[in-house]
Amino acid sequence: MKRSTRRRLIQGALYAVFAALVLAIIVAADWQAIRTNFFDIEVAAAAFPEIITIAAKNTILYTAIAFAGGLLLGLIFALMKLSPVLPYRWLATAYIELFRGLPALLVIFAFAFAVPIAFQWRPPGGSAGAGLIALIIVSSAYIAETIRAGIEAVPKGQVEAARSLGMNPAWTMVSVVLPQAFRIITPPLTNELVILIKDTSLLFIAGMALGDRELTTFARDSLTSQANATPLVLAALMYLVITLPLTQLVAKLERHNKRGR
Repeated sequence: MKRSTRRRLIQGALYAVFAALVLAIIVAADWQAIRTNFFDIEVAAAAFPEIITIAAKNTILYTAIAFAGGLLLGLIFALMKLSPVLPYRWLATAYIELFRGLPALLVIFAFAFAVPIAFQWRPPGGSAGAGLIALIIVSSAYIAETIRAGIEAVPKGQVEAARSLGMNPAWTMVSVVLPQAFRIITPPLTNELVILIKDTSLLFIAGMALGDRELTTFARDSLTSQANATPLVLAALMYLVITLPLTQLVAKLERHNKRGR
C-alpha cells in the first residue's frame, strides 16, 4: 500500500471516530434538561441590562486599572532588574519571582483579608480595591519579565549608535530602547491583558458589593438566586465578546511582526 493511500485511510478513520463521538454525545444528551438549566430565556432576560451595565462594565474597568498599574510597576521593576546597582537587581528579582510563584487567588485573599488585619489598614475602594491592588502586583511581576526580555531583545548596535551621538544612558533608554522594546513585546503584553480579563473573575473571593460585581460574581449570585445555570452561560459569552477581539489582535500583531522581521 502506498504511503499516501495509508495516510488518507488513517485520516478517514480519525474523521470517522470523531463523527461517531459527536453522534454519541448528541444521542446521549438530555436536550430538554440542557435547555431548561442552561438556556432558559426567562432567566436570561432577567440578567439584562445589569450583566452589561454593571458586570461587564466593571470587568473592563478592573482590567484597565490592573493593567495600567501593572504596566507602570512592571516597567519600574524591569529597569531595576537590569540596573547595574546590585541591591536593585536583588529586590526586583525577589519581587518578580515571589509574585510569579504565588497563585493570584492567594495574593487577592491576602490583600483583602490578611494584610488589613495584620497592619490595621483599610484598602482604598474596600474589597474591590484590595483585590485590584493584588491584581496589579501579580500582573506587574509577569509584565516586568516581558519588558525585560523586550529590552534585551533590542540590538546592542542601537544603544551603541545612540551613545556615539552623545546621548546619556537614561535618554538612550527612554528614546531609543523602550520604544523598540514595546514594539517587540506588544503581542505578549496583549496576551497578558487577555489573561488579566479572566483573572478579574478571582475578585469574587474578596467579596463584592452589588454595584462592584464583575461578570463571574454576578453570574454566581444569579445562579444562586435563580437556581439555574443560564447566568453562567451568559457570563461566558460576555467574556468571549471581550476577549476574542483581543486574541485576534494578538494574532494580527504577531503576523505583522513576522513580516517586519
